[in-house]
Amino acid sequence: MENGIVTPAEVVRLAFADGGYVSPEAIGEADIAAAVERWVVPVAGREVWRAVAGGRYPEAKEYLAAAAAACTRLEMQPRLDVCTGQAGLTQASGIFAEAAAESARIELMRSLRVQARMSLLRLTEYLDGNAASIPEYDPRGNVLKRCMTDGGFVQVF
Repeated sequence: MENGIVTPAEVVRLAFADGGYVSPEAIGEADIAAAVERWVVPVAGREVWRAVAGGRYPEAKEYLAAAAAACTRLEMQPRLDVCTGQAGLTQASGIFAEAAAESARIELMRSLRVQARMSLLRLTEYLDGNAASIPEYDPRGNVLKRCMTDGGFVQVF
């Protein structure tokens, strides 16, 4: 799928603004594409993504980029917590850094899921509010319109 909406540098700017440094080179186009396919396309639809990537609806780009960035980080974070090299799978440790405790990693992932979900809900609100001017958007195709979990409750619409 053609991206044209968010670059690796924009993913860093939008989703890694919590004080640490992540190089844009750590994020590949395949990482973004996988997150978009898994999380954003089921909400916005492939046709909306393609239309915005092609330059239509420039105001929608902000919402799609934010959702794509948050979902990319959600997908990538576990891989950023470890290193793969000739020695196999390792964790950062040493004089200047020590691997975070498992409880901290679990809490971070929970927080990232909340952020990704909120960005997808914000995207849905935008698309619903502008559905008349974005004919490619079909609210019936939005997965968040069919089933959602809130506070441990499953809601089927």
